[in-house]
Amino acid sequence: MIRGVAAGVPFVAVPPALPSPAVPVVLGWHLLDPPRTEAAFAAALPLAGLDAWRIYLGLPMSGSRLPPGGFDQVMRLAFDDAVLNVYGPMAEQLAGEVEEAWSALRAQLGIGDGPIGLLGGSFGAAAAQLVMAEGLVDATAAVLVSPLVRLRPTVEAMGRRFGVSYEWSPPSLAVARRLDFVERADEIAAHGQPAVLLAVGEDDEPEAFVGPATQLRDALRAGYDDATRVELVTVPGMAHALAAEPGAEPEPQSPHAAEVDLHAVRWLSRHLTVTASPAFSG
Repeated sequence: MIRGVAAGVPFVAVPPALPSPAVPVVLGWHLLDPPRTEAAFAAALPLAGLDAWRIYLGLPMSGSRLPPGGFDQVMRLAFDDAVLNVYGPMAEQLAGEVEEAWSALRAQLGIGDGPIGLLGGSFGAAAAQLVMAEGLVDATAAVLVSPLVRLRPTVEAMGRRFGVSYEWSPPSLAVARRLDFVERADEIAAHGQPAVLLAVGEDDEPEAFVGPATQLRDALRAGYDDATRVELVTVPGMAHALAAEPGAEPEPQSPHAAEVDLHAVRWLSRHLTVTASPAFSG
């Protein structure tokens, strides 16, 4: 495993078994829940047996880029205004850094022009959707796990869970529109109709995550020439997180994460036109 920083973005990378200019690349972003760092996400979803570059990127305001005061400070910012203090700034910073980070990664690692897949969990899945909708990277396929698909119902559902009510304003509604990928499904389709697999937990929050993921599946299929390029799978017994708290360090893969990994490898193998190595037995 290679650890480094590309244009200010921390990453861990696993090279392919047989490097070549045409080998695929998968760029991944972790959850804000466990696993909440790039290294922990790589342990949870290693894409076992996929012969591709697997590069796990750190989100802004997370891991080694936590603000002064650490995770507690992020929670304080979220309590004051989750949309304008956390979700909005993270999305803005990520959108502004992806292209430069990808260019730096290619130079550092000697990556060629193979097809690109995306992988993300929760807000990391929102990052992958943002990349597709805004054409920041020319992605061929994506796997979205426990995805944050629509910010507004997610914030409102979490508010009901914790007994608080978020007061929307014109600036926060603008953030919500940017992070509403059901409404932006046509933009994703316009950028090459990337093959999208959504993986949701049977026990995840229905209004915040499961329902919007289903809506995104339907919206993408409506705009794609081939509806089979969009699928949704439900993982029995899985909630939202893929690892146990505290989720910052690599841990042994959980059974639910192993099942998601299997789905992800099958999907990416199919749509990035690669084959799994003999280590992959699925």
